[in-house]
Order: sequence, then C-alpha cells, then structure tokens
Amino acid sequence: MTTALRVLLVDDEPLARLRLRGLVDAIQEPRCEVVAEAATGSQAAAWLREHGCDIVLLDVQMPGADGLQFADSLVQRQADQPGLPAPLIIFVTAHAMHALRAFELDALDYLTKPVRRERLQAALARAAQRLAERGAAQAQQPLDAPSAPDTADFVTLTDRGRLLRVPIAEVLYFKAELKYLTLRTASESHVMDGALSDLEQRFGERFLRVHRNALVARWAVRELERHAPTSFGELDGGDSTEVADSWAVRVVHVDEWLAVSRRQVAAVREALAGQAR
Repeated sequence: MTTALRVLLVDDEPLARLRLRGLVDAIQEPRCEVVAEAATGSQAAAWLREHGCDIVLLDVQMPGADGLQFADSLVQRQADQPGLPAPLIIFVTAHAMHALRAFELDALDYLTKPVRRERLQAALARAAQRLAERGAAQAQQPLDAPSAPDTADFVTLTDRGRLLRVPIAEVLYFKAELKYLTLRTASESHVMDGALSDLEQRFGERFLRVHRNALVARWAVRELERHAPTSFGELDGGDSTEVADSWAVRVVHVDEWLAVSRRQVAAVREALAGQAR
C-alpha cells in the first residue's frame, strides 16, 4: 500500500480549509492526507520549521504575509539550504490575477475557487508524478553527490513525441516560463516539465541561480552588465524593486541576455571572478 502524500492547507478562511480537506479526503488516487492547517503564512512557516510535508495548498490573500510572499520565502529557503526537501506548491485562490507571479515562484499549479474535485485531483496527480521523479533522481545519486556532479549527466524530456536525453554539459540555461521550463543549448531550445528548484538541487554545482526564473551554466556566463530598466522589465517579471536596478548576464554561443535579480548580483560577480582565476 503506497504512502499517502502529506498535505498542508494554508488559508485564512476556516470554511475554505474545511472544503479543501473534504476534497482531498475524497480523492482516492493519488492518496493524500491533510497533516496540518494554517490560517497565515507565518503559522505555516512555523509549522514547517518543525515538520515536513509533500504539498502545500496555498491561498494568496491572507492577513500578514500573503501566499506569494510565503511561497517566495520557501524558494529562498531552498536556495539557502539546497539539501532541504522542498514541498510542492499548489495555489488555491479566488483571484486569477496572480497566476503569472505564482508560476515564477515554481508553483506546480494554480487553481481558482470554487475548486472542482477533478481539477484538484489532476493537480495532485502531477504532484505525485513530480515527487516520484524527484525520488528516483535522488536514489540514483550517491550520498556525496553535491561534491560529485558528474553522477547526473543527462536531462530527459519529451519533445514532439520523442523521448530525448540532453547531456547536461550542453545545457546553457534553464528558464521558467508560466507552467513550463525552457532548456537552451547552443543549437536548440526545448520545452519541458519540471521545477527550477528540483534542477538546482540536482545540478547545483554546475549551475548558477541568476533570477527566480533562471539557472545558467556557470561556464556559460560570459559577462555581467547593468542595463536600462526598460530593457529587462519583462524578464524580471515586472517586479519594480528589481527593475529599478536592472542587471543581466550574457550567455555564450547564443549571445542572449538574461535578467539578474538584485539578490543574485553578488553571486554572479563571485562566479565570474572564480572563472578569471
């Protein structure tokens, strides 16, 4: 008998949590269990400091830090502690306007209220598949994988019905765009499913997080440069706090520029300095 996926409900409305719990309990496949509830992002963060879960069903508008801020804190926690298992986030909200921002935060799905059971089941099935793939990837790596990145040499994806294995040494960058990722090599672009946080955990020593939506191969970063705010506003996701001080990196072979968030500028500088030595 398979182990049930552990679900954390985060919503400030008790009736909304009650309905979600009922929907989760009614779904037979994949099997899921609500292990805790929280009315605010701070309550959820406090619970996660002491416990673990596989999936967070997360509202957006809540008192205090909203769901987007809470999700951002989970992304930052994963960046600071790559070995820490990261729960998958499924937003459940009455407002569709935040969907783009949600997917920039590696959200698995974005459901609008009132949630239909079939729609929730589809999202949970995707979560179960993602977690199974993550577990299989980790099982194939030795315990000292962070210091031995050569143990994972390929990214497997489906393109136009073909199953492809792309050598990780050929990948220039991964970029999150809405529900999908773009994998870029010197000669091709491929669209694939996945989350940047999972790829960062697998290939962290080879890739550099330059933005919430992009991982760039360390060897492929050619230069770091400040640009006019209007040049990279779209790549920065419209975040005015980052657009006001816009930076970008140039990627070798394709001569493309990718936005760099302010919090990652120092890390990019350090990586470039290391290449120069």
